[in-house]
Amino acid sequence: MAASERNTFWRHIFCWTRLGYAIVWTLTGITNAQKAPKPNEYEVKAVYLYNFGKFVRWPEAAAETKNEHFVICVLGQDPFGPSLNATVNGETINGTNVVTTQVSKPEDAVNCRILFISSSEAARLKQILSALARSSVLTVSDLPQFARHGGMVEFLLEGNKIRFEVNLAPAEHAGLTFSSELLKLAANVRKTRPGD
Repeated sequence: MAASERNTFWRHIFCWTRLGYAIVWTLTGITNAQKAPKPNEYEVKAVYLYNFGKFVRWPEAAAETKNEHFVICVLGQDPFGPSLNATVNGETINGTNVVTTQVSKPEDAVNCRILFISSSEAARLKQILSALARSSVLTVSDLPQFARHGGMVEFLLEGNKIRFEVNLAPAEHAGLTFSSELLKLAANVRKTRPGD
């Protein structure tokens, strides 16, 4: 067999071998995906909360006072169950360990970077947002019209997909900056203060 024929032969073997591995990997991935349970609504929202921390910039002064841990808090009844802890367990954001905690009043949230406001707090939402207006806490909720009422990030359910809307006005007032990548993923970006 001539050298050029040997090279062509081995090139074909290499290509077919790679294709075989790719097929096996794809079929294995499909099989595993079929076995894996579909994540529930709050498992998906937990992942979003963690990722928001990577795409929002806090003022330097706030970051310095909150730098021991990157704290994600839940205010009110916790709808996440174990999923939020499981999502952030062992994770870091900008070299800072991520932890979660539950708080019962907005005054307890001043050391939080991200605060998820549960639907159990709907009746006192206005007071909560007012109490947090001067803090550098990213407020997130799935309460209807949350962004319109002055919240920063509102989860939306579109069909069976979870999306989010951003309100830049309260975020800017708190000194928070959203990355352009995050804003591109938002279903809607508004810049309204409560009552606008």
